[in-house]
Amino acid sequence: MNIILLGPPGAGKGTQAQKLVDGRNMVQLSTGDMLRDAKTSGTEMGNMVAAVMDRGDLVTDEIVIGLIREKLEAGGDHGGFIFDGFPRTLAQADALGDLMSEMGQSIDHAIELQVNDDILVERILGRAADAVAAGGTARADDNEESLKTRLMAYYKQTSPLLGYYYAKGDLTGVDGLGTMDDVASEIAGVLG
Repeated sequence: MNIILLGPPGAGKGTQAQKLVDGRNMVQLSTGDMLRDAKTSGTEMGNMVAAVMDRGDLVTDEIVIGLIREKLEAGGDHGGFIFDGFPRTLAQADALGDLMSEMGQSIDHAIELQVNDDILVERILGRAADAVAAGGTARADDNEESLKTRLMAYYKQTSPLLGYYYAKGDLTGVDGLGTMDDVASEIAGVLG
């Protein structure tokens, strides 16, 4: 089973992806992790990623699709893939759909973690305050100004995917504001 987790920054996509990895033996494909791993892999694709990143340029959709292709081709004994952080745009969604089709696979579910923006801001600012109170440091982008910028980018670039996957019949929304276990339970209900 292959799924996409959608939702604004801080909605809990990474947390829920990890629960699916632990509970269903799925493989999380996080583009940030894949890029960092590729950069140090020494493979042809990895060298391409390293060159682009070292120049400070953005990695192209073609490179990301190439990395995803490598992961899909690697196969293995697992419960499917979780796409976390990809696709972010309609063009990426089309490219991912084409790749999956070419490889005889499909996206089985696109799950939107639905959250209220005001509560989301409170959650993220609370997360930052808790980290500092515990003697740690908050993420550099866990502040109100950065969050508003990230939310604007989400609504401009990524939220159109909701309509895209809805039209394909793949989209299901779950309440992203419940406890971690409540959200995981709702996702489990969607996946069956």
